[in-house]
Amino acid sequence: MIDFLNTYWPYLLACLDICLAIAVTLHAVLYKPETGTVIAWVGLAWLSPFLGPIAYFFLGINRIQRKAVTLKLGEKIPPESIPPTVEEDYRLRDELLELCPGLLGLAELGKNVTGKTILRGNSITLLCNGDDAYPEMLSEINKAEKSVLLLSYIFDSDPVGDQFLEALKAAQKRGIEVRILVDSVGSDYSKPNMVERLRREDLNVSKFLPTRKLGLFRYANMRNHRKILIVDGRVGFTGGTNIRVGHALKMNPKTPVQCAHFRLDGPVVAHLREVFAIDWAFASGEILEGDFWYPRIARSEGFVGARGVSSGPDEELDHMSVVILGAISSARSNIRVVSPYFIPDTAIVKALNVAALRGIGVDIVLPSNNNMPIVEWASVMQLQELIEKGCRVHYSAPPFDHTKLMVIDSAWSLIGSTNWDPRSLRLNFEFNVECYSKDLAIQLEDYIDEKIAGGRLLTLKQIEGRKFPVRLRDGLARLASPFL
Repeated sequence: MIDFLNTYWPYLLACLDICLAIAVTLHAVLYKPETGTVIAWVGLAWLSPFLGPIAYFFLGINRIQRKAVTLKLGEKIPPESIPPTVEEDYRLRDELLELCPGLLGLAELGKNVTGKTILRGNSITLLCNGDDAYPEMLSEINKAEKSVLLLSYIFDSDPVGDQFLEALKAAQKRGIEVRILVDSVGSDYSKPNMVERLRREDLNVSKFLPTRKLGLFRYANMRNHRKILIVDGRVGFTGGTNIRVGHALKMNPKTPVQCAHFRLDGPVVAHLREVFAIDWAFASGEILEGDFWYPRIARSEGFVGARGVSSGPDEELDHMSVVILGAISSARSNIRVVSPYFIPDTAIVKALNVAALRGIGVDIVLPSNNNMPIVEWASVMQLQELIEKGCRVHYSAPPFDHTKLMVIDSAWSLIGSTNWDPRSLRLNFEFNVECYSKDLAIQLEDYIDEKIAGGRLLTLKQIEGRKFPVRLRDGLARLASPFL
């Protein structure tokens, strides 16, 4: 037997590699909806012996089933604190028609995609960078009377993380029920690991899809990218800001990061509670139920109609992409987009191009100094196509801009955690809120206009003037876009 293996081992390895490549090909052809992604993975499997199939097993199998958890919780989570009456539905319709007639269809699309109605009577406050967000969040944690629910992709062990750790410890000592959920990959961004520190303080914390568990390692590429804080079931925070010192610009961090976060008051906080409860049950096994966790939420003094939109590589796949496409199609005058990473799929690029050709003003704001250069390189060809069709692409001034925003017609806005790249749109669990409010939209437009005024416009001449090595680098990076 040993002599046989010594003689034929190269052939046996070759046969094994071919079998693995065939398996990848069959799975990708049967389950991958996008042709470009299928071609990329099949090519990698055949051209990279063993490495390609192994990469596909860990990074390419994207579907995860959480439907059982969602159904189990369905009857225990009130979907809305104040269900709208028929009269209110008519009133909302009239308000949308007055706000912007094009939004009526978008509102219906969002309802059909998410199963949720637009909730009226919310206040939504823009918090610029951690300098605004962290003091507001810590203040609410310190004032908590019953519960604190915290979900973050990154929770670092640094001066900002320490502030949250102390606030959470103090809340628990006051008898507050505290639940903390951190993504497994995001928890490893700093040492010592904050999750372990939280556990040593006997705080109730769980990791989302721990990658060190053998049975879950195949889902290592699917991360919980949401950022949610809910205090006493009534006050909510969400957006793009992680818990780390880089977002606190006044602390002069080594790697400063701009970002927008938001405080939410009003019935839409119920949508944040629902998303957290499902993620928490999936990660920890504990089901949060009863009026304690889901108190009735009165309408605030605000006038924002809002709806939560959750998405992820499960039964909510493509929710965010469909809402974005619907918003682009609804636009009648202008579209503004801010994203740190911009490699949208072909459908979204075509929709933006068509909008520009219709005479819609399309402005896309990207960071000038990207913390992931390969993403910037991979996006150049798409940016060239967009500019050729009449879209305007701007690079915001340093530091790195982690903001995620979309505003349509000075009337509708999208806030939350989703980047415009394959990872956010297809692989990550994300949470966003669509907002129907002229005042909020205009405020966000002013915020975006400041970025545009302080930045620089990308021109076709600059793209076409790239030297050959740069163009080759960007073209090769584009080949990797399905994996980014």
